[in-house]
Formats: sequence, C-alpha cells, structure tokens
Amino acid sequence: MSVTIKDVAAKANVAPSTVSRVVSDSPLISEKTKRRVREVMEEMGFHLNFNAQMLALQSTKTIGIIMKNSAKESIITSFFPEVIRGISALCSKHDFSISLTTGESEEEIFTDTVKMVRGKRVDGMIVLYSKKDDKVVPYLIESGIPFVVIGKPLIESGKIMFVDNDNVQAAKEATDFLLNLGHEKIAFIGEDKQFEVSEARLNGFIQAVKGKNLDIPEGFIKNIQFNLNHGKQIVTELMSLAEPPTALVVSDDLNALIVLTALSEKNIKVPDDMSMIVFNNSVISKVANPPLTTVDTQIFQLGYESANCLIELVKDPQMFRKSVIIPTVIVERNSCLAL
Repeated sequence: MSVTIKDVAAKANVAPSTVSRVVSDSPLISEKTKRRVREVMEEMGFHLNFNAQMLALQSTKTIGIIMKNSAKESIITSFFPEVIRGISALCSKHDFSISLTTGESEEEIFTDTVKMVRGKRVDGMIVLYSKKDDKVVPYLIESGIPFVVIGKPLIESGKIMFVDNDNVQAAKEATDFLLNLGHEKIAFIGEDKQFEVSEARLNGFIQAVKGKNLDIPEGFIKNIQFNLNHGKQIVTELMSLAEPPTALVVSDDLNALIVLTALSEKNIKVPDDMSMIVFNNSVISKVANPPLTTVDTQIFQLGYESANCLIELVKDPQMFRKSVIIPTVIVERNSCLAL
C-alpha cells in the first residue's frame, strides 16, 4: 500500500499540513523541520503524485512565454534561442516548464495569451518585448496574473516588473566607440520602430553624435525588419548619398549579416571601407566574415533573470515590482578600423 502524507506526518511527529508545506517548500516551515520531514519521506519511500500536488496547490508549475513575433519569425532571430535558454536554465532549477505562444500574427498571439490565462494553463507570463499600442500587457495587468516584461514598459505603471539593458546608454557607447576611432559620418540601422528597444538605441545613437556637436545627415537613419531585399535597398540608398557614411551602428546582428552581404555585393569591404558595430553578441557576430565588434547584451542573463523575477512573483504576488538592468559590454573583433 502506498505511503500517505498522514503516514509521514505520524512518523515525523508533525501535522499533515506541515508535510504538505514541506512538499511545496513553504517559507513558513523551518529548515530544520524540512530536513527532518524530507528524511522521513525518503526513508518511507514517499512520492507525492505530481498532478495531485499541482491540483492541491492550484499551480501548473508552468510559465507562459509571449513571443515578439510569430514562432516562425522568432526562431530565426539571434535573440529568441538564447533568451529561451536563459529562461529554461532557471526554470529547471525550480521544476517549472515553459509554454510558448504559437500565433502567426499579432492578433493570434494575443488570443493565445488570453487562452493561457483564462484556461489557467500557466502560473505567470514572460513577455519578450515592449511595444507601442500593445494589447497583451494591458490585458495581463487587468487579469491579475503575475508577469514580467523583457524591455522597458511603455505603460507608466508600478504594477509591471521588468528586466532590460540600458539600451540608450549601450547605443551611446557603441556610437562613441566609432567616434573615438575618428568616424564622423556614422549611420544607424535599427529594427521595427514599434518596439521600445529600437527607439532606445536610436536615442542613444543621436545623443552620442550630438554630444560631439556633429550633424546627422538626412538619410542616415534606417530600419530593417530582417529582409534581404530591403537590406540591400537600404545599403544602396546609404552608399548613393553625396557623402556616404564611413561607419554603421546596426541594432541587430542578424540584420548586420544582411548588411554585410549587401556591402560585399558592392565590393565595399568591412572594415577597410566601412566600419560596423552591432548588438547582441550572438554566434552570428562570431562567425561573420569579418567577425563583428558587438555590444554584448547578455541575452541569456536577460532570460534567466526574467524567469527568476517571475517565479519570485508567483510565490509572493504581493512583492514589490522591481526592475533589473543587465549591464552591457563592447566585445571588440575585426569589423572596425580607425580613420
């Protein structure tokens, strides 16, 4: 016959409720009592049915991940695989699973989120982006479910916990790196302007250039949404200017790969003819030809800390909504040359 909570409680000389709290690792129980009860559980061969435990605790031990784009688009980015690796690493320490939204459009992702929340399929959510006119974050606030945003929230609310880099400062430092090499004609190639991270990096770029009392020529600020033809068009436009740039700040290393391809087709060599600094420090930056100088945004750590914050929030929904800023560092490789 299987061993029950009451059997363990009797042998450990504690109440059945104490055994239940030990199983759920409640902070209300002392470490000394936890050790004693766990020893008895091990001795008696007690194994609580996982599904029954989750039902009793009204917990799924699952975190929902709300994607920035459709699953198909997200998987090819340099950000997504690494941030998921960070989230998974922390979740595995706490026996949590993850569940991804699977929608192929913004509306489908929102619908998927609503289904997760209303169906009580997850204990909390991690939103992998911060975006203008987003429906997801206001819904999560209204629903009351614990959630964390990766990125600086655009809604002024003390109810939002977030993990981010200081993207304004990071872009300023990246641009200063090129300025200190003697470049004065520097163009910026960002991503989708709807996302907060793109605007923050653009602002940092502008601050750095204006801080040197330099002008930003018309046509020096561009945006790409991972598209080879669009990338080629942007490079053509930049290099067709009367005074083209001598250096580029590219806000994403996957887009940087497109830019490298487009420059190569025009026989423009990096770094001999064009210097380039990019963001993220994914494997793309390391294996590109040439290897790219990059701002390491520590994507793994962004994921790890977001999961850590969320699990803390799940365990204590009344806790203070904190923000965590992950530092960035410039990794020098072979894509920048002094003038």
